[in-house]
Amino acid sequence: MPRPQGPPKLKRTGLRNPPRLLIRSSDIHAAGCYTLDPIAKNSIIAEYDGPRIPKKVADERYGGRPVTYLFGFGDKGEVIDGFSTAMFLNHSCDANCETEEREERIFIRALRDIAQDEELVYDYHLYDSDLSEEAPCYCGAAACRGTMYSEAELLRRAKLLKRERARSH
Repeated sequence: MPRPQGPPKLKRTGLRNPPRLLIRSSDIHAAGCYTLDPIAKNSIIAEYDGPRIPKKVADERYGGRPVTYLFGFGDKGEVIDGFSTAMFLNHSCDANCETEEREERIFIRALRDIAQDEELVYDYHLYDSDLSEEAPCYCGAAACRGTMYSEAELLRRAKLLKRERARSH
């Protein structure tokens, strides 16, 4: 008699043994990244990698483009010009992943156990933007903020807008 099969074992992943990932169409935005394997909470899923460039260079290179794969990190004003699987993780206000910075490297880590075939998403926490720039969110989460900007950035923008209005009156 065969032994009963329990639920699939969650893989403890790391950079040497990442889960199998698939890029495919997403309901959130264009393409998204999905896992083909269950992923255990706190597992490192991928590294956000690519050339490191100064923010000023990124602003010149990508200014006016509606979509970029830039990731700001560290205290020196540098960004990663995304060129890896991790660049396909979409934003969600109800994220199942988060980013973690270690020695100027950015890793994607599971916030909770993630089921096979689930889209991998993290909160972008966008910041440091021009007041005219919008970053609408289409994640569809019940608690969606309606924007990919961080709470701190929303406060910063509100203060700037208030000052701007006060000056114009």
